[in-house]
Amino acid sequence: MDGSNLTRVTEFILLGFQNEKPVNILLFSVFLLMYLTSLVGNTLIILLVCCDRRLHSPMYFFLANLSFLEVAITSMVVPEMLANTFSLTKAISFVGCLTQSFFYFLLRSTEFFLLAVMSFDRYVAICNPLRYALIMNRQTCAALLLGSYVSAFLSILAPSVLTAPLPFCGPNVVNHFFCDSAPVLKLVCADTSLAELADSASSAVLLLGSLLLTGVSYTCIIITVLQMPSAQGRRKAFSTCASHITVVTLYYGSSIFIYVSPRKGGVMDMNKFATVLNTIVTPMLNPFIYSLRNEKVKGLLRDALVKCPSRLGTTMCPR
Repeated sequence: MDGSNLTRVTEFILLGFQNEKPVNILLFSVFLLMYLTSLVGNTLIILLVCCDRRLHSPMYFFLANLSFLEVAITSMVVPEMLANTFSLTKAISFVGCLTQSFFYFLLRSTEFFLLAVMSFDRYVAICNPLRYALIMNRQTCAALLLGSYVSAFLSILAPSVLTAPLPFCGPNVVNHFFCDSAPVLKLVCADTSLAELADSASSAVLLLGSLLLTGVSYTCIIITVLQMPSAQGRRKAFSTCASHITVVTLYYGSSIFIYVSPRKGGVMDMNKFATVLNTIVTPMLNPFIYSLRNEKVKGLLRDALVKCPSRLGTTMCPR
């Protein structure tokens, strides 16, 4: 369609969940509770890692950064979604919509690369324990974290550059609760085949590529663990990876369903609920997955809540 003579869109309407008012009230209450739980839980992990030197190791360094990404992603999407639940306008500006979409996918992409880095950290710890401190030194950890952000930026650069100049001239209703790429591209009044191709290719390379790196790491870990003579040693090695495997399964399962599986008509509602799993449920579960399976974190959390509840904002809590 030629949009040269049509009025350009200056704002979008986020349709969100279309339900009866009682259902919306229930969803609002549940999502608000989950968001607050996620916010508190992930913030506690960040503060614990920053406050206690016993957690100043590569594994917890990456865990704290994962929690930071969780807080940033959920705070970028959920408050807007909650505010629009009972709003009459449900409006977001054109610039605000594209900005939200860009940073959401930047942070989400960083998260996938960070999960691959965390699997590499577990590989080194289990397969090369004597060289772990030498390999995973402070410079290496910083370089891996920076590489995750740079790789994420490069992976979303082409879709962002191709989408931003496209003409949006109505309708302006986004069938989602945030500015996801697929429903936004449906509103373009021009040929979007190149942008959709770049979007799909970027998602496939990002998700499947980082999943491949994670799979290779865990294949090496499993081979090493199975060769251990002690059953107790095998259980201990597997237990250190169980939390990360759980999180990887949740993230990749929902994300591949949304962004890599073939897009057919009538699946938008399923995509919405898969996005809820990805954006609200999993970030809420992460602190429980990592802390409840980790005796060290549970012990330090108890100490922090008992010894320094009023000093969590200080530079260092007493050890």
